[in-house]
Amino acid sequence: MELFDRAKAVRLRGHHGKYLMAGEDEERVIQSRYGSDHAARWDVEFVDGGRALRLRSCHGRFLAATSQPFLLGATGKKVIQAPAAGSFNDSSLEWEPVRDGFQVKLKSYSGHFLRANGGVPPWRNSITHDVPHRTATQDWVLWDVDIVQIHPTPAKTRSSPSKDPSAMPPPSAAPAVLPSSTSRTSPPSGPSDPDKSPDYSSSRSTSRSSSPDAVSSPHKSTFSPTLSNRQTPAPGRTIHYTVADDNGNVDDSMEWPSFTFIGTSVPELTSKLKKMTRLDDIIVCTRNPLNHRLSPLYLQLPPNNRTMQLVVVDAESSYGASFDI
Repeated sequence: MELFDRAKAVRLRGHHGKYLMAGEDEERVIQSRYGSDHAARWDVEFVDGGRALRLRSCHGRFLAATSQPFLLGATGKKVIQAPAAGSFNDSSLEWEPVRDGFQVKLKSYSGHFLRANGGVPPWRNSITHDVPHRTATQDWVLWDVDIVQIHPTPAKTRSSPSKDPSAMPPPSAAPAVLPSSTSRTSPPSGPSDPDKSPDYSSSRSTSRSSSPDAVSSPHKSTFSPTLSNRQTPAPGRTIHYTVADDNGNVDDSMEWPSFTFIGTSVPELTSKLKKMTRLDDIIVCTRNPLNHRLSPLYLQLPPNNRTMQLVVVDAESSYGASFDI
């Protein structure tokens, strides 16, 4: 439970690097690499004295473990989004965190664990609760917990600023500090140290000089242009793109169209490319300049606004089906 300490909202990332997602139909639960999507956020509600918790999706429904098999003959049971009140028992909405190192297992009411499945469809990107029997699938029930939002600071820490006024000295004691600060500056100008007083006074007169040759003047004149340049970065990056054929090949003989994109969000870039290519389901890829191999783009774009060349793959094509997304 320590991994959920003070957690108000979390994201759960499975063994395949994909996040637990709430389906748009408000019933299915899937996994996807787009962890920045609002569907990857789950609000945490602690129950049973803090021993168990509920996970509420962006649709206001709860992660629920059912007794229905995911596939006939398979041991995995369906995991869905369910309302708090309905045909499901309250225990089906509760998950007990079991820590495993820096990760966690989520145990359902039946003693099974929330599992992120892999492989070919229909198992790909599916979520079940099951007891892993094979060593190869032991890690499929482990989840990384990313805390998105925490509960406010407890009251005892919020009351600490109120102690500051009482810790300050009363107004009557304030004048007593002034002589001490004055006494620190008096020895350099006094006659007790005649060897150091000329050097000290000359350095102070130099720092106070208002002439163009003063030391502080060049710093002010050279720093301002540099600062102004940093505050006016280039407006976005140039994106060159093309659409691969059914076999993943790209025609380099034609000039790739381009546009300017502002930001680093891959989901926003994907949405823009969908509109420009008029494809409903795409995979945005980068191309290796040496072997021309395509790799799906998962992470955020680099922040330096460097020009990029991207290849759009139709997810429904034969080549797009080869990606485990």
